[in-house]
Amino acid sequence: MNTLKIGENTFELAESIKKDLKASKNLEILKCIQCGMCTSVCPAARHTDYDPREIVKRALDNDKNLIKDDIIWDCFYCYTCHSVCPVNNSPCEVNQILKQKSIENGVGKPKVAPFSEYAESYLECGLGTIPSCFFDDLIKDYGKEWLELKDKLEDIREELGLGSMPLPEKDVNDINKILEKTGFTKRLERIRRCMNEKNTR
Repeated sequence: MNTLKIGENTFELAESIKKDLKASKNLEILKCIQCGMCTSVCPAARHTDYDPREIVKRALDNDKNLIKDDIIWDCFYCYTCHSVCPVNNSPCEVNQILKQKSIENGVGKPKVAPFSEYAESYLECGLGTIPSCFFDDLIKDYGKEWLELKDKLEDIREELGLGSMPLPEKDVNDINKILEKTGFTKRLERIRRCMNEKNTR
């Protein structure tokens, strides 16, 4: 049970979410009535312990441990909860902001580190590819057929009359210029540094 202190802002976390730069102007987290509509339609809630209603309740209860909780990483932003909320709250959006707070706090960095491989593939070949650290899970979920499909993808594309997946070098260079100008490359460099710091500890 939380003990309230005189003058304490019990909505500090919820208000910081509402004021966040990434929050929609009409995000109504403070109007949440805990009806559970979001949880009733959430695919992640159906298959994991993730509960969008509970996430919002904990944010409203000023539970700052929420940004350290692995459960926030089970939301995959389908926005189904957003579409049914009667007060125009968006647990999905709340969750995105919580994840960003987790990353900024240093707790969430290991969660996003594997995706640096996805980002690296943009620099190398101009296309996003599935990080190799996810291969085992994909084989477990879809069977060895997934790996066979991946290995034979170029042949399949040729049979279907589609072009080759790898882009011409000129296009890759153009994409790299765009990534440089938009700050993507600089952000990726920060992720690399975080990963190196983690590996040297």
